[in-house]
Amino acid sequence: MSVASEHPTVEENLPLESSSPTLSSLQQKPGPKTLSLSSLLPGTYPSRSETRIPYNFADSSSDDVASPSSPANGTPASVKESPAPSSPGSPYVERSNPMGAGNAQTVSSKDPKAVAQAATDMKNVVRRKLTGYVGFANLPNQWHRKSVRKGFNFNVMVVGESGLGKSTLVNTLFNTSLYPPKERTGPSHDIIPKTVSIQSISADIEENGVRLRLTVVDTPGFGDFVNNDDSWRPIVENIEQRYDAYLEAENKVNRTNIVDNRIHACVYFIQPTGHSLKPLDIEVMRRLHTKVNLIPVIAKADTLTDEEISLFKQRILADIQHHSIQIFEGPRYELDDEETIAENQEIMSKVPFAVVGANTEVTTADGRKVRGRSYPWGVIEVDNEEHCDFVKLRQMLIRTHMEELKEHTNNWLYENYRSDKLTQMGVAQDPSVFKEVNPAVKQEEERALHEQKLAKMEAEMKMVFQQKVAEKESKLKQSEDELYARHREMKDQLERQRQELEEKKARLESGRPIEEKGKRKGFSLR
Repeated sequence: MSVASEHPTVEENLPLESSSPTLSSLQQKPGPKTLSLSSLLPGTYPSRSETRIPYNFADSSSDDVASPSSPANGTPASVKESPAPSSPGSPYVERSNPMGAGNAQTVSSKDPKAVAQAATDMKNVVRRKLTGYVGFANLPNQWHRKSVRKGFNFNVMVVGESGLGKSTLVNTLFNTSLYPPKERTGPSHDIIPKTVSIQSISADIEENGVRLRLTVVDTPGFGDFVNNDDSWRPIVENIEQRYDAYLEAENKVNRTNIVDNRIHACVYFIQPTGHSLKPLDIEVMRRLHTKVNLIPVIAKADTLTDEEISLFKQRILADIQHHSIQIFEGPRYELDDEETIAENQEIMSKVPFAVVGANTEVTTADGRKVRGRSYPWGVIEVDNEEHCDFVKLRQMLIRTHMEELKEHTNNWLYENYRSDKLTQMGVAQDPSVFKEVNPAVKQEEERALHEQKLAKMEAEMKMVFQQKVAEKESKLKQSEDELYARHREMKDQLERQRQELEEKKARLESGRPIEEKGKRKGFSLR
């Protein structure tokens, strides 16, 4: 936002809590308008998500507001027409994603309560005047100078099997020799590691006065064994150790110099088989996609034809979608222009990137010196988009989405890990601390919780009652069975006695003495 050199007087409507005006020149038009705050906040840009405040200049007089066409007006302020409201006098309220990353789509709030609240806020405005140049329009320049003075850092991890050209691609991306060429004197000098090791290399590079602290994390030994079941574990542990170190630094008393060593992007190299993802690739990507920004690339794409690359990409994307693997996608904002949207769509259409790396220059048939590889059938140029997707990979990784990779790491991936870590440690944050609580809604929630508690107690009492009833019925059933058994036993005993009495009665009636019954047969001594 620029201010006229003559410093015209501007009368503005601002909320009570605002202590500084925001406009230097406005065009007088009836109806509701929207004031853009993109030029007021450090680090924000007009093409990103903004917060729009309902602002009505219908009451302003022509003396208070300078016309943009006036010579004394200078450069007009950033004023954008809001969409037409559904009814006269109803404000158009927009809110943006506070995280600024991921799904940063601007959302229109047309809730009746929000509209009513906005209408109430419109009444609580006061009129203030700009009597001269203030200087807050220079905030973006201050932020730019601070960023350039401080410098930037970027941490990238490369994961893939040996021989896929990871070191060559890194050197090609940054036009520097981070990895010196390997000298191989013979196969006996090749030492095969027993486990996956993590190697980190850092370098300070500068371009047009902008300093970048680049850290590349390599994973030699990955996928080089017969059994690669746990080859992903050292990689995940290294990423989590970096998160833990950053979390520990945040919890210290002195937090002035916190070094961000978190992984901002993970370039995963896929072997150019032409078929589909291997089980190892799927397992590793499933373990990594929730912890880092995953960017899959097809290594050594010059070994495949164009048709094979196209079919291979379709199969890789199908496997990624089938296994619910999240890869990095550039965020789309509502205020992006058509050129930016088309550029992002073109970049994402190349995923996974089919790349070729080369550090040396070769001569083409027409005598040009290019970075590439020479073959008997011709020369493949690294920086030619018709030959490979290296330019699009560099464009997304460095030129257009580097800051968004860092923001997504900090605002989403690290925050999710931090929340899980603190929850495991028993540190749970009450989400109601940082939000306004409506007493009526709070009372309704407490009533619902109380009813749930009563319903739970009632269910428990019913369960206990049913359990006691079942125990009592079981005891009664057992007593009943015992009584029935005793009854049958007594009945059998009475039946035996009756039979004995019947036998005695029959003997008496036949005239046979009863004592003879027990008389034994044998010889007598008399």
